[in-house]
Amino acid sequence: MMTIRKSADRGHADHGWLKSLHSFSFADYHDPAHMGWGNLRVINEDRIAPGSGFGTHGHRDMEIISYVLEGNLAHRDSMGNVKGIPPGDVQRMSAGSGVMHSEFNHAEGQVTHFLQIWIEPDARGIAPGYEQATVPESAKRGRLHLIAAPMGAGGAVGIHADARLHAGLFDAGESARLAIDPRRKAYVHLVRGQLTVNGTALAGGDAALLQDEAEIRLADGKGAEVLVFDLAP
Repeated sequence: MMTIRKSADRGHADHGWLKSLHSFSFADYHDPAHMGWGNLRVINEDRIAPGSGFGTHGHRDMEIISYVLEGNLAHRDSMGNVKGIPPGDVQRMSAGSGVMHSEFNHAEGQVTHFLQIWIEPDARGIAPGYEQATVPESAKRGRLHLIAAPMGAGGAVGIHADARLHAGLFDAGESARLAIDPRRKAYVHLVRGQLTVNGTALAGGDAALLQDEAEIRLADGKGAEVLVFDLAP
């Protein structure tokens, strides 16, 4: 079974310096029908104005992935990491027993556009951790490339959660298939462009929620960038 969640149905917030779209309930946006999917808890599509950002704040017991689309995300945390995250990089922060961090856009005259993803961990109270990796466009072109997985399987950044995250870029003539265990859940988030998922057309910001399915089929891409999650039930 596949359910489509349209981009326009997401929650939204406009704080001036920050414009955000929420796939699931978050902060002031609350919808009991959209509290998460499997162990996927948050997908926020954020746009941070130049010279602005999230001041120092804390997290616990969550696997947090940042996927930058435009601009550059400046990261600083209580583990001593001071990083810039450009488009093409994937960043994983395991909040574990507790971490403080900040995120800013220091790019003059340029909005930083990124996805912030939260996945519930398998265990609580673990030591906080940080990892960042560059994923070249060629690795995602016309295929699904594993970018986050338990224990860093397949060279992906390692997460402490029963989930796998793939990223892909698709244009006309390019397609991909991903086998999934029908006992698990899957989530397809079309970041931008156009794409069909199991024959159903999606536009940028749309998502497909799947359960009791054995395969995900992606085709008919037009400037498509997509994230595909294989999730715990």
